[in-house]
Amino acid sequence: MTTLSGGCQCGAVRFRIHGKLGESSACYCRMCQKASASHALILVSVRGNEVEWTRGEPAWFQSSNAARRGFCPACGTPLAYDAPDGLSLSVVALDDPETCPPTIAYGVEGKLSFCDSIPSLPERNTMEDADAAGFLATLESFQHPDHDTDRWPLENGHD
Repeated sequence: MTTLSGGCQCGAVRFRIHGKLGESSACYCRMCQKASASHALILVSVRGNEVEWTRGEPAWFQSSNAARRGFCPACGTPLAYDAPDGLSLSVVALDDPETCPPTIAYGVEGKLSFCDSIPSLPERNTMEDADAAGFLATLESFQHPDHDTDRWPLENGHD
């Protein structure tokens, strides 16, 4: 049995999935774009598995007559998609999103024209931006770490 954990950016909502995950997919439909504020939403099916909300619970938005979308009520992180065929969770909300790479793309009729050119864009590491390096070096992340914590909120942003 597999157990994976995840949660939102601020840590107010955390979850665990117990069982074998289903298909992981990228969806380019306009609803998923808006729900994720990105060009695609990557989801993994958890139907037939136990999903345990270990800290807080998502708020829900009924995005259509058939589906609702769960998100953190504190920070807005997209967490879940609940439809008649079962619950799916955001892969990027997992503590280790690399465990669930998408195997199929849906809603490709909504794919934005620039999506396919993203992998060919010039790349650089964050600290390679000389103009921003000084500022970036002073940043202190208050994002919840990619693992469960015994207490929340964290004191001074650290656990």
